[in-house]
Amino acid sequence: MIDPLAEVVSLLQPTAPFSKQVMATAPWAVRRSELGRPFYLVVLEGGCHLRVDDDASGETLTLGAGDFVLLPASQGFATSSLDRLPPAPDEVVLTPIEAIAGGARVGDPEGPVDTRLLVGSCEFGAADASLLVSLLPRWIHVRGDARLASLVQLLGDEARAQRPGRDWITARLLEVMLIEAFRASAQTASTPGLVRGLSDPRLAQALRAIHEHPDTAWTVQELARRAAMSRSAFFERFGRVVGVAPQEYLLSWRMALARQMLVKDGQPVAEVAERVGYRSVSAFGVAFTRHVGQPPGRFVRHQRAVAA
Repeated sequence: MIDPLAEVVSLLQPTAPFSKQVMATAPWAVRRSELGRPFYLVVLEGGCHLRVDDDASGETLTLGAGDFVLLPASQGFATSSLDRLPPAPDEVVLTPIEAIAGGARVGDPEGPVDTRLLVGSCEFGAADASLLVSLLPRWIHVRGDARLASLVQLLGDEARAQRPGRDWITARLLEVMLIEAFRASAQTASTPGLVRGLSDPRLAQALRAIHEHPDTAWTVQELARRAAMSRSAFFERFGRVVGVAPQEYLLSWRMALARQMLVKDGQPVAEVAERVGYRSVSAFGVAFTRHVGQPPGRFVRHQRAVAA
């Protein structure tokens, strides 16, 4: 059986170029603007607050030892000690930060360390990373998952090492870590996305059908039948939980697969069109151009030029 979440993570082609340990002494506050990369954080000791910029809920997360947070999309955020709230985007932050071997020292450098964090960033090598990330929640918070904490620690150690095969090992560890994070948060994900959809037993049937057979001419009625729901109830529930309409999700997934097949696998346009559910190359070309912004042939040439 196809695992949609594993498929998305695999297509993202994640790598972990950066990881460091942060030691902090209260009071402290740190603001990070747009990083250009997805970001993860695990609390090794103590606790802190975290608030994501532009989060509609305005929620401040309170993190304790063993907690894990992942921001799949690049976005600004702020953290602080537990005795204060994270600074607003326009607030001046005066907390001293010193670089130390393997990380950073935050707050009074002479004070006792009461919080230790492992923080790091990811990179997604997929040409359509932004499209795939849009299928994921805006942020994921997992409380006290020992398996996940161990994976993050292994990832940090491997990323800082200079051992043979480091890049391959870190990529595989990151894939496992991301899947484990999504799986652990399936029941608690607070923002719409694929993770919440897969935690819904009925919607999961429709999502797996799309991923197992992207070449099928799926209709909302047929997907609703797979979910054992009425058409109207399925359409409303899918949009509310996954964040997009069923046909929009289907199109996004087909285009993600098409980009992978065209660029990485080097498959002919006609073959790709058939494998993602289009009866003619011209129909596929029109859909691809509308979704991606350029025809398939030009897209492949551009991607190869960028790679070169």
